[in-house]
Order: sequence, then structure tokens, then C-alpha cells
Amino acid sequence: MGKVIAMEHVTLDGVIQAPARPDENARNGFVHGGWAAERQDPAMQEAMGARMSDAWALLVGRVTYGDLYGYWPKQPSNPISDAFKRVRKYVVSRTLREPLPWDGSTLLTSEDDVARVKQARDENLVVFGSGVLVRSLLRAGLVDEMVLMVHPIVVGKGERLFADQGDDLTAFDLAESAVTGNGVFIGTYTLRARP
Repeated sequence: MGKVIAMEHVTLDGVIQAPARPDENARNGFVHGGWAAERQDPAMQEAMGARMSDAWALLVGRVTYGDLYGYWPKQPSNPISDAFKRVRKYVVSRTLREPLPWDGSTLLTSEDDVARVKQARDENLVVFGSGVLVRSLLRAGLVDEMVLMVHPIVVGKGERLFADQGDDLTAFDLAESAVTGNGVFIGTYTLRARP
């Protein structure tokens, strides 16, 4: 059985919306898109690369899938674009319909579908972004590991990683940590076993 690993760029005030580009996600009037771009560091790529071994698949929500599909297939060959091209992609959505446009994509419609894939496969399911999906998977107890890249910036408004979690308590333990030269804290957290 593989693990579900959520990888997120997050601000000090918990925002995960549009870290990569100004045009990435302007929902609800968000004007700070691209806030993580200037702090990119090889240490972050190493942390992500460690979870993207040969035995991984991409797990994303509908919005992130559309964003990734709109960008990566158009990029020249490089390690990241090549990885996205060859990797199996699982998309969790209740509104999309198959066939999905990106080669190697499979539609899942519920957290139960994610649990079945996780149970049936040996590869890890790696989630990038996909805040709505990550919150849903946390509530369902399906996230095994979180890699949080906490940027030293406060943006005020925006979609937050842990918004509306309800009353559920989920405990993680810090497994690894590093700080980049740009001041980004990279924390790798593993799900604490429930008593």
C-alpha cells in the first residue's frame, strides 16, 4: 500500500492560493499570485524530488489538474515536464467526465475512490496544491505525510490550507526539517498513529 503525501507551499498566515504565478488563481479577488516564486531554492526541489521516485502517481483536484494540464504539456523537455508526462495522474472531481485530456489520467469521484487506489497500489499518491482535496483527504484520514514549505510572508487574504477542518483533531509528527537560504522552512510531517 502506498501513502498519500501532500506537498504545499504555504505562507505564515496559512495561505496556499496561487504560489507559482500571478495568473495562477485569482479567485475571490486574490491579487498576490506568485508569492512563492522569488524564494525558490534547490532544497525545496530536493524535498519534492525525494517523494517523486519511480513509485509515485499524481493525485490532484479538478482545478489543479486544469492548471497543470494547461502549463506542463507545453513546456520543453526537462525533468519536471518529463515526470508529469509519464506519471499516472488521478483526478478527484464530481464534475469532470472521462475521457480526461491529459494522457495517463484517471477520474476518481470520491474519497472512497482515493482510499481504494491507495490500498490497491504500491506507489505513493503525491498531491500538489489542491487545497479543497487535501482538506477533504485530511477529514477522511487519508493523508499520511505532509511536506509544508512555509514561506516567510503574510498575504492576508486567500485560500488557507486548514480552513474549515471542523472539530476533527489530526496529529502529525515532525519527521524532517530544513531551512533554505531564503528563509523557507521545509517541514516533513508524518501522521501520528491513532491510539
